[in-house]
Amino acid sequence: MTDSAPIIARPTQQETWKKLGYTAATVAGTVVAVNFFLNRETRDGLSAAEQDYLHSAFKYTGGGLVLTALGARALFRSGAAVRIMAANPWVVLGVSLVGSIGTMMGVMYTPPENTFLKHAFWIGFNACQAATLSPMFFFAPAILSRAALYTCGVVGSLSYIGATAKNNTYLYMGGPLLAGVTVVALSSLAPMALPLGMRALAITEAISLYGGLAVFGGFVLYDTQKILHHAKMAQAGVIKADPLKESISLELDMINIFVRLVQILALQQNRRK
Repeated sequence: MTDSAPIIARPTQQETWKKLGYTAATVAGTVVAVNFFLNRETRDGLSAAEQDYLHSAFKYTGGGLVLTALGARALFRSGAAVRIMAANPWVVLGVSLVGSIGTMMGVMYTPPENTFLKHAFWIGFNACQAATLSPMFFFAPAILSRAALYTCGVVGSLSYIGATAKNNTYLYMGGPLLAGVTVVALSSLAPMALPLGMRALAITEAISLYGGLAVFGGFVLYDTQKILHHAKMAQAGVIKADPLKESISLELDMINIFVRLVQILALQQNRRK
């Protein structure tokens, strides 16, 4: 007897590099296209103070994401991710929200002069994100790496557009984005609280995934311009410079975009099977 199971061949190194090239070209093309359609009228160059403030905020964002990724990996290897997934989802949601919101408020409302306490809250915030995201490592590494690459491309292009657009072009989006994120959050929670049919579940999933991508992409534009606006205010002495506080919103934007891209890529892979 012969085994009728299909043999799955691994892609060659040439095919892997070809896929990577296509991905890089897609990301680069997206940057150019999005910049053309959303940023036809650009501002003058950033001042030195604006550049320094924006760079500082992105450095903290990058540092926070590295801490979150390392913490999530450590929790996954220790088996904590399995225990988190086995726990009551409402308990996990409640604890993660309390921990994340509490530490985030600590970062935002601790004065910049209190460096130790502010950074302690920041580390606690990233630890909460790591605990929440640790089950993501159950996905295939290829999906996680692709989602990370796409996230960098999306956030990089949108933050560039926000930084080079005319002053306050996207600051008006705060109210509509808050309304949008409320709809996305309710769509994510609906399957846990309501008895929905298959069609309703598909609709709520689409709103949560694709609507969430659009909303948090808009938040990247908004938050980038908000940072530049705060840089001007800090330079004028109206507020205190606090790039660590500014980085929290950018980090949340990137995490939410990354999570949704992972889910979309996983769904696409399952449909091919």
